Amino acid sequence: MSESSRWTMPEMAGILSNKIPQDELKPGDHIYSWRNAYLYAHHGIYVGDGMVIHFTRAAGQEIGTGTVLDRFIFSSSPSHSSGSPCPRCGDQSRTEGVISSCLECFLCGGELYLFKYGVSPGVFIAKTRGGTCTIAPSDPPEHVLHRAKFLLQNGFGVYNIFKNNCEDFAIYCKTGLLVFTNVSVGRSGQATSFLAATTAIVSSPLRFLTTGVSGLAAVGFGVYCASRYVSDIGVRRDVMKIHVERLILCPGPLESEAATITDTSKEKGL
Repeated sequence: MSESSRWTMPEMAGILSNKIPQDELKPGDHIYSWRNAYLYAHHGIYVGDGMVIHFTRAAGQEIGTGTVLDRFIFSSSPSHSSGSPCPRCGDQSRTEGVISSCLECFLCGGELYLFKYGVSPGVFIAKTRGGTCTIAPSDPPEHVLHRAKFLLQNGFGVYNIFKNNCEDFAIYCKTGLLVFTNVSVGRSGQATSFLAATTAIVSSPLRFLTTGVSGLAAVGFGVYCASRYVSDIGVRRDVMKIHVERLILCPGPLESEAATITDTSKEKGL
């Protein structure tokens, strides 16, 4: 292995776990906590003083059906570990949109993890579970905090589990990047992992090239990794850097500008 391709010790440790002690948190960190036996993770931006700004849809409505099943599987609404309303946050179980919660309510009894930015392609592929890191670099903390606090006052649009969820919110706060093409998935690594897995299982024509179990597994894993990689916010080309004030105040011109940029890129063969 060449010197340039060797992984550093922090990178190797990060492959195993992104867990972080609370006393190491810094304002502007993108954090997350796994829910329901690691089925999915809830994401937010730590803003200091033990508080987190995050994007949620009211409990029982995270995938849009409003059923009891949704509440059990997909609820990301904050709750206090004691079961009673938090003395600091109050009862936020029915609160939706961009909200501010204390760290304890955000974690909801789970453990704390740090989302990594600017990782190498090798580390990104090695982290086979989506929603834990991205190749895209993070902006300075002051920009991250400005976006999060601005969106706390102005909202982040309509919650959508595939196109506009809590991870999409946190990634936008960290990078200022938005997807403006009409695709089925936004910036979320969790959503892209789900779609990548689906592609690997049912959509790859390469599965017909081998009949052995090990061969099928290798082909499926390769398709999964490739799909995750090309969908990462740090790699895909259908993104734009948008000032948060323009995101809220001028949605129409932004979409037109994005379309113009896309058309220009196609004309140039980019």
